[in-house]
Amino acid sequence: MAAPSGTGAGRAPLLRVVAECGQSMARAGELLLPHGTVPCPVFMPVGTRGTAKGITAEQLRALGCGLCLGNAYHLGTAPGPDVVQRAGGLHGFMGWSRNLLTRGVNYPQDSGGFQMVSLLALCEVSEEGVRFRPPRGPAVLLSPERCMALQNALGADIVMQLDDVVSSTQTGPRVEEAMLRSVRWLDRCIAAHRRPTEQNLFAIIQGGLSPTLRRRCLAEMTQRDVPGFAIGGLSGGEDKELFWRTVKFSTERLPTHKPRYLMGVGYDTDLVVCVALGCDMFDCVFPTRTARFGSALGPWGSLQLKNRQFAKDFRPIDEDCDCPTCQRHSRAFLHALLRSDPAALHHITVHNIAYQLRLMRAVRDSIVGRRFPAFVRDFMRRRYGANPPSWAEAALRSVGIELS
Repeated sequence: MAAPSGTGAGRAPLLRVVAECGQSMARAGELLLPHGTVPCPVFMPVGTRGTAKGITAEQLRALGCGLCLGNAYHLGTAPGPDVVQRAGGLHGFMGWSRNLLTRGVNYPQDSGGFQMVSLLALCEVSEEGVRFRPPRGPAVLLSPERCMALQNALGADIVMQLDDVVSSTQTGPRVEEAMLRSVRWLDRCIAAHRRPTEQNLFAIIQGGLSPTLRRRCLAEMTQRDVPGFAIGGLSGGEDKELFWRTVKFSTERLPTHKPRYLMGVGYDTDLVVCVALGCDMFDCVFPTRTARFGSALGPWGSLQLKNRQFAKDFRPIDEDCDCPTCQRHSRAFLHALLRSDPAALHHITVHNIAYQLRLMRAVRDSIVGRRFPAFVRDFMRRRYGANPPSWAEAALRSVGIELS
């Protein structure tokens, strides 16, 4: 039987590539989305219930965010699709005039996300779909059809298929079962998608850490003419060597003219390395979650501002950062505030998201300026000195970037 045609047929391409590294697989482009063009590579803050924790939509806009992420399952249970639709869709509900991506359930763990893996104790997976059994309230079935109906009602610019997710560290027949089911569920999502000209449906490549299973999934899913592809099932605690090899294996086999979205990845080193491996889009709750523990991000790593060493440090978090937090507040002020006022977590959240967005703009500028390899070397030197992680060094070497 022929593969379903998908939802990309007859549409203008979603991705416009404007520059390529020439040495690595890195590329700079533009996502041509309904609520504005989004430069990529791009990091997407995660707003599970229509808002990123600790920051407002207006603040995200002021930081230059053009694409953020929501969760269809959570928004479908509370406040519910009817309420969101009456507010003018998710854009109107959250007061967001820029682009949105939604998915059925939130994705991997290692960088800080919550995915179906983290909900396994509360759900049952069958060919019908995923049946969630929350501690309170009735069971809820999220089928591919229900997943698409929710996302069609929410009205996001990019919508994700429902996939069968297993832990990235799992082995055995369950990994193959999940991969094959994800292919079948993609076809059901394509058939159920009611707004293909307005919402871009992405497929999600599964197959664990097995090149054989990933190859089979890639061969099947790339026959469907969907607007974009995601690499799923990673960043769940797997060995970093296996992580980067799986990413590269996938990007080498995905269409060059469509976006490549690496799900659940948000550590800065991972972002830089995976751009070099050919990824265009990333998301993670890491910058907001780590802020809630008082940890501020920067090109040198992170600062735990609860520590006493910052009590009399009157510098901003990052002297090179132009975010509102760094322009107005010192490390000493935030240290004192953390002991008594949750507003400190808000200030750190604003900075952390600003750092991630600024990093991706710098990455993109270096690709456009034909100096990406030099940018990578400078980034790794500032971050790690003379001792970069061996996995990152090997990953970069595989695409022609030597750190030494």
